[in-house]
Amino acid sequence: MSEAIYDQIEIEDFTFDATTELFTYPCPCGDRFQIALVDLEGGDDIAVCPSCSLMVKIIFESEDLKEYQDQLDM
Repeated sequence: MSEAIYDQIEIEDFTFDATTELFTYPCPCGDRFQIALVDLEGGDDIAVCPSCSLMVKIIFESEDLKEYQDQLDM
């Protein structure tokens, strides 16, 4: 599967929406890569674009997720 990875992106470069609990990042096709916070918490680190076959690997440490989890507690 690693041959299908388009790029590696730091989690800080993604946009987090606390309402949908989704991280998004612009895809070259015009849509956005997306992954749910719960998926990252479960160990998944691949965001997919719903419009094309591209995928990106998200670079993060588990403690990086705390700031996003805190946004949900507000």
